[in-house]
Amino acid sequence: MSIAPDTRHDPEGEHPDERPIAAPGPVRTPRTLAAAGDLLRALAAPVRIAIVLQLLEHARCVHDLVDALGVTQPLISQHLRVLKAAGVVEGERRGREVLYTLVDDHLAHIVVDAVAHVEEDA
Repeated sequence: MSIAPDTRHDPEGEHPDERPIAAPGPVRTPRTLAAAGDLLRALAAPVRIAIVLQLLEHARCVHDLVDALGVTQPLISQHLRVLKAAGVVEGERRGREVLYTLVDDHLAHIVVDAVAHVEEDA
């Protein structure tokens, strides 16, 4: 049994519907894989996805997120703590408020791509 593509019916050996067989990617350390899993778990809640999408537009404080998402302040604060612990958001105190921003755009791309993927199938 061969794992090579069957080219008997295609004399040029091209299969436009098949992906080429690629070499395996680099092996990652267990620590790196665990950290990536932690990050994905931190992004896995719908409210946290909504928070990231809101912060993608611009920095916001807790009450802005409460108003935009229609959830309670304690719930927003709890989700922000998870996102902050995972290194997704950071907060900067401005007087009595804390202004939250995304740490970098890489994380926003993960969320935006996931939402776009789901919306393609809708």
